[in-house]
Amino acid sequence: MAVRVGSKVRAQVTIVEQGRARKRLDSLAAEEPLEIRLQAGGQTKTVAVTMRTPGADFELAAGFLYSEGVVTERGLIRHISYCVDPEVDAEQRYNIVNVGLHLAELPELATLERHFYTTSACGVCGKASLEALEIRGCSVLPDGPVVEPGLLYGLPEKLRKEQTLFESTGGLHAAGLFSATGELLCLREDVGRHNALDKIVGWALLNRKLPLADCILLVSGRASYEILQKSTVAGVPIVCAVSAPSHLAVDVARQFGVTLVGFLRGERFTIYAGEERIRLP
Repeated sequence: MAVRVGSKVRAQVTIVEQGRARKRLDSLAAEEPLEIRLQAGGQTKTVAVTMRTPGADFELAAGFLYSEGVVTERGLIRHISYCVDPEVDAEQRYNIVNVGLHLAELPELATLERHFYTTSACGVCGKASLEALEIRGCSVLPDGPVVEPGLLYGLPEKLRKEQTLFESTGGLHAAGLFSATGELLCLREDVGRHNALDKIVGWALLNRKLPLADCILLVSGRASYEILQKSTVAGVPIVCAVSAPSHLAVDVARQFGVTLVGFLRGERFTIYAGEERIRLP
């Protein structure tokens, strides 16, 4: 029987090695649904359900709502809390987050219809488009910092050293926010790479640090459309990934002036857009 402790689950497994089998307890990355509810004007409405690793849930909710244009500034958020509805099973209350807004009524949520159910694996289910970013008023990012290649070389190792949950479970993505001098500012882990980024955006929003105009983002996996979409909304000028970007991620980077780096491993990387922010030899 698996038992969850925080962001990890302890489960008995069987290890088969060199023809021998042995049982032991192993740590797994926890994955549970998080329902995000909006409250305003005496109304409550569920806007999304995402599969996530429990932890930093308030940041995740805030970052998701900011990334999707529902919350545009910190001042709109009145409170964030877990569910206290007595009719909800006690074990599920920590899988429901209420976000209260300083508004007389709930905002227009038509743009969130495609987001009602998301998965930790693929993010939002449904087609995404560059037009959606343009409609929301996203503009080309300002010039931002210029960094040395050597600074980028060192980021994956810094990220890896701070991935405490990955160290014990081996099953989590990470997103790390760095300063233009390579200092780690914020790191979040999750079974979903887009959730890890939403947690960082939420951290920045709740601490009034947006836009992230002088920062570098590193994600531990590939760079998808959603990673670039959320980074662009948060104003991150340089986005790096350990693996490859998708073609739509490259399109977003080129259209909105983001520097996109892929395959950042060892002393090598590939620039897909915005090479002017990297001081090339």
